[in-house]
Amino acid sequence: MDFEVPAEHRMIRDTVREFCEEEIAPIAQEIEDEHRFPEEVFDSLAELDMMGIPVAEEYGGLGGDQLMYALVTEELGRVSGGIGLSYAAHTSLGAKPIDLFGTDEQKEEWLRPLAEGEGLGAWALTEPGSGSDASDMDTTAEYDADAGEYVLNGTKQFITNANVANSILVKAVTDPDAGYDGISTFIVDPENDDGFEVTTVWEKMGLNSSPTCEITFDDVRLPEDRLLGEEGEGWTQTMKTLDGGRISIAALSVGLAQGAYEAAKEYAGEREQFGKPIAKFDAIRDKVVHMHRQIERARLLTHRAASRYDAGESVTRESALAKLDASEAAREVAEEAVQTLGGYGYTTDFAPQRFYRDAKLMEIGEGTSEIQHVVIGRELGL
Repeated sequence: MDFEVPAEHRMIRDTVREFCEEEIAPIAQEIEDEHRFPEEVFDSLAELDMMGIPVAEEYGGLGGDQLMYALVTEELGRVSGGIGLSYAAHTSLGAKPIDLFGTDEQKEEWLRPLAEGEGLGAWALTEPGSGSDASDMDTTAEYDADAGEYVLNGTKQFITNANVANSILVKAVTDPDAGYDGISTFIVDPENDDGFEVTTVWEKMGLNSSPTCEITFDDVRLPEDRLLGEEGEGWTQTMKTLDGGRISIAALSVGLAQGAYEAAKEYAGEREQFGKPIAKFDAIRDKVVHMHRQIERARLLTHRAASRYDAGESVTRESALAKLDASEAAREVAEEAVQTLGGYGYTTDFAPQRFYRDAKLMEIGEGTSEIQHVVIGRELGL
């Protein structure tokens, strides 16, 4: 077992870390306060060839692996949860399924712009009434044989990047009587497909530099070549997509926890009470040590899941375990960071409050913590 990150991966990680410190950290609170999606940051990430890390070079990607992608996602989360979330949604959910399931023509038309950073991707699964039962969907795609088109109708909820995306992968029912086997995936072009509308951009507890939207489809007509894979493969594609997506959320969670920990550790070493730094008091020292321990454990679980994914192994249990542990660690570490800073931790002049608010979504998105318990239990045969 080799616990060292490969040299090429370290180089990419260090490049992104430097970029984050210089370009993102100074504006992280500003874009959150303004609820502004920072297009300029994603343009710069494209210039660094970071927008298609796990996509083949043949289609404009970097040709990297899941571990490399996880390291970059962690670094982004370490300074900005919102940027990290939009980046992860673009890569894991918007681009990777086209890479996995698309035709050569679809990859050339839809994947290349995403991998090269000319556009942003999104993925639409959740609906207003579905919640954790994501397969319970009302969005339909009926085939019009005369026109050779699918007619898409329905509403999707809590869709990251929807109002800034150049393509959205939409799950819809094509056969109402087939259950899971009646769900298919379609590529929607928000700019040019008539009947597509962003109806809400949500104000949220955190992550407000990453847009979260409600979108509707009103008789959106899609040519046959917008079907990703075959009819009825949508749910199988979803499960495979979430295996990778949960690793990215675990990595983002580790980044959030790391950022909060570093802020708390620095403060504890500088803030003096009763004539010495508060880090010298058992109560604060033990907090910081516990935070460090939680992050190291979560990072190891995340790297293990990513490495097994790259080895072509089934990672349903590993990705769920990493996501569950890292998301809870992110929330707990961020909360302790706020506590370590005391009154200052509750102000927006210091970063822990932002990490605290951002971390909560990690326990909800891409399957709640409760659902991760179900997934892991099933994998254990329970």
